[in-house]
Amino acid sequence: MVTATHIEEVREKKRAALLSVASAVLLVSLKTFLVLRTGSLGVLSEALHSSLDLIAAIITLVSVRLADQPADERHLYGHGKFENFSAFVETGLLALTALYIIYEAVARLFFRSVHIQPSVTAILVLLVALSIDFTRARALARVAKKYSSDALEADALHFSTDVWSTIIVILGIGLVWAGEAWNMPWLNYADALAGLAVAAVILWVGARLGKRTLDALLDVAPLGLQQEIARSVAGMDGVLDVDRVRVRRAGNRHFVDATVSVARTASLEQVHALSDAIEKRIGEIVPSDVMVHAEPRAPQGEHLFEAIRAAAQRMGVAIHDLTAVQQDGQLFVELHLEVDENLSLREAHRQASELEEKIRELRGDPVEVNIHIEPLGRHIATPDAGIGEMKQLSRSIEGFINGLPAEFDELVNCHDVRARQVEHHIFVSCHCTMKSTLPITQVHDVTAVLEDRVKEKFPQIYRVTIHPEPFEEK
Repeated sequence: MVTATHIEEVREKKRAALLSVASAVLLVSLKTFLVLRTGSLGVLSEALHSSLDLIAAIITLVSVRLADQPADERHLYGHGKFENFSAFVETGLLALTALYIIYEAVARLFFRSVHIQPSVTAILVLLVALSIDFTRARALARVAKKYSSDALEADALHFSTDVWSTIIVILGIGLVWAGEAWNMPWLNYADALAGLAVAAVILWVGARLGKRTLDALLDVAPLGLQQEIARSVAGMDGVLDVDRVRVRRAGNRHFVDATVSVARTASLEQVHALSDAIEKRIGEIVPSDVMVHAEPRAPQGEHLFEAIRAAAQRMGVAIHDLTAVQQDGQLFVELHLEVDENLSLREAHRQASELEEKIRELRGDPVEVNIHIEPLGRHIATPDAGIGEMKQLSRSIEGFINGLPAEFDELVNCHDVRARQVEHHIFVSCHCTMKSTLPITQVHDVTAVLEDRVKEKFPQIYRVTIHPEPFEEK
């Protein structure tokens, strides 16, 4: 989705690239004029440097326009690599410039002499060029840093080298002029030496830029970013371990793949929520496109019940009412297994036996397992025609339960009792308010006894479901 922020980013980057092209055209024109006026190698090297800067600026403009295009069916990760490739090409252009300057400087130092005509005009024009270089380099560097643009940064580096090289050329012309004025002919070599200094600056900056762009093209992870992401994700709740983090960069975008270990009993919704949280956390470290892969693992010191639930999940079956008793060195495990209501006893028993075997494998000592098999509810029933809700029975049950608080200290009151006859069975549901400080185990025991008492009192009832609610004392 294209946002207003993205549109502004594209507009600002294109504006900076266009201004760079315009500045390069002006500088090439000025320095070509000076070469014709002075014959200086330093100025010639600067003119050549600026000519390649113009080519580089045009390449930058094209690459910025291409890199900001959205992903398509052939470029699934977007077009950001165009910026990295553009910066790499510009590095090559810088190297060619430096090699030519070195060749010409060596020739003038040892094999031929060239008469240089320094002048105030040359110095003034170079000072104008210097101010243009400095202004453009700062503007490009600001936009490049703001949007992490390799192409604009390469262009900014070009102009920053122009700043230093122009200063060196001015110094070289000044020394040649001083040699003529003070009759020091050996100072004529200052121009060629200035050219060599310019070449050295270009090679040094170009080598740094080349390494960075080559790293981006070869998907070298930014230094320390992988470790920072791994440490941050490992400290999040729900993450047992960070197995792997991979980072790659395309233009000003990062792509992060993270593989994490999570508890094997976590539900799909929990894992999805955790993945979203991880993506958000990584996005706070570096703006990126994040892919999270979760691996199920047994947490260190995992409880037996969690291991049993994990075994049931792997089988694709549901269990509840899981209990265990340790007696005389023997462990007794009991649970309810929910199976498809359309299964036969033979098929259901096979699933129960398979689960029993998996539970025994979890323990080194003998385990006795007893599994109650019940149908997994899928059928939505409808009340019997002409009967529906049984209001008189509901009032009788409510009065009966509200007469039991003297017997059950935990019970406060009973309300919202509803009795229905569904498919020739009577189902009762109600809400019971109990003391809010009671442990849930005690509440479960009380509701189970209350359900039995209701069925004893009203034997026609098939099932009773009690919803416990806390009583907040005023």
